[in-house]
Amino acid sequence: MIKRSASIYFVLICTLVLGLAASAAAQKPSATPRQEKLLNGLKVLVFNTPTADKVTLKIRIHGGSAFDPQDKEGVMRLLSGSFFPNETSRTFFTDELGGSLEVTCNYDYIQVDASARSSEFLTLLETVAQAIANPELTRESTTALKTAMLAKIKEAEADPAYIADRAVAKRLFGSFPYGRPELGTAESIQKIDFADLIFAKERLLTADNATLAVSGNIDPAQAFRATRRYFGAWLKADKKIPSTFRQPDAPKQGVPVVDSPVANTSEFRFAARGLARNDPDFYASKTLQKIVENRFKKREGERGFVRNDPRILPGSYVFGVSGWNLGTIKKEGNTIALPASINFYQKEFLTQPVSQEEFDTVNREWIARLNPDNISELWLDADTYKLGPVLKEVENAKSVKLAEVQRVLEKLQKEPFAFVLVFAGENAATSRN
Repeated sequence: MIKRSASIYFVLICTLVLGLAASAAAQKPSATPRQEKLLNGLKVLVFNTPTADKVTLKIRIHGGSAFDPQDKEGVMRLLSGSFFPNETSRTFFTDELGGSLEVTCNYDYIQVDASARSSEFLTLLETVAQAIANPELTRESTTALKTAMLAKIKEAEADPAYIADRAVAKRLFGSFPYGRPELGTAESIQKIDFADLIFAKERLLTADNATLAVSGNIDPAQAFRATRRYFGAWLKADKKIPSTFRQPDAPKQGVPVVDSPVANTSEFRFAARGLARNDPDFYASKTLQKIVENRFKKREGERGFVRNDPRILPGSYVFGVSGWNLGTIKKEGNTIALPASINFYQKEFLTQPVSQEEFDTVNREWIARLNPDNISELWLDADTYKLGPVLKEVENAKSVKLAEVQRVLEKLQKEPFAFVLVFAGENAATSRN
């Protein structure tokens, strides 16, 4: 009797564990979505999550601020702002649909992330489709968008860290798109009119230049029917716009000193060109980023950071220190006397080979950060960056080798670096060099 009771107890426990595991698995979207391409060229991905209480919609336009005309930087940011231009249009998602809204615009793409209760799926789809396929672009709406963007730029330019990031990007890339500000400048925004936004919309905001990913407790067949209904009239482009740009020259030598908007502050940056997102060594480069950052922070603590920004074309490695050696920076008349140790960082943190211990620690962290719930984002990346099979990407992330990380480090060691110091003394800022 005791043995029989124990057996029954064991079976019940196993059933409970398997049930919980199945429930947890059901919460996550399938790694492989159902796919369809509409007649207008829009690619649609549907991830079915039976137990989800909300539906999530992600739509990505595969063209971002890299396509801003020179001297009119900020066009794509303004265009993305036209989708939901006022507070009422944005709070509709939280107040009426019980969800959320986020619009992202970077050098590579524009993306709308929206969610709603599952019962509001059709309303969610219709609202986003109307906003993206037919944004309100008039002289009056463009003026309002420009006013809001000028306020954001003013706020950003009051931050010494933003000034430093922009200055080192310009030093590294020059007039190449990645050297120009995504937000634009006060001068470039003033030059933009609504005709520029119309032109950008017709070139890039088209159905065949977009991918839509939907996940939640939805019937895929219904999702495809609804997508055809609400997005089917979205126009496709007359012709594709190639993302070809003249490659930037090597950065100039020296350390220019840029005015800080805040007295008694400093921000030091040095940067080199990195990899493209579709480079075979992408995951090795992200592992190297963490390894070098660990080295960096042993000396600088939380003041130091390392940023690795792979893009459609080769991006950048950026190293930064806030409050860098403030006491050793001396102003002599109208010039700055820089410490002799200004070139120390590049030699200190990039010459040492990657050790097995460094690699093992960071590689475990990297694998642990892989988030299956974000699989739809990886499918969007596959279209934006022309990646290989998505499941192969996940395997590549988990199988990074020490030799690959060392190879990326050796490439980085050979790259010319751009240096910038943003500085202001106690009572006055420096002169610009």
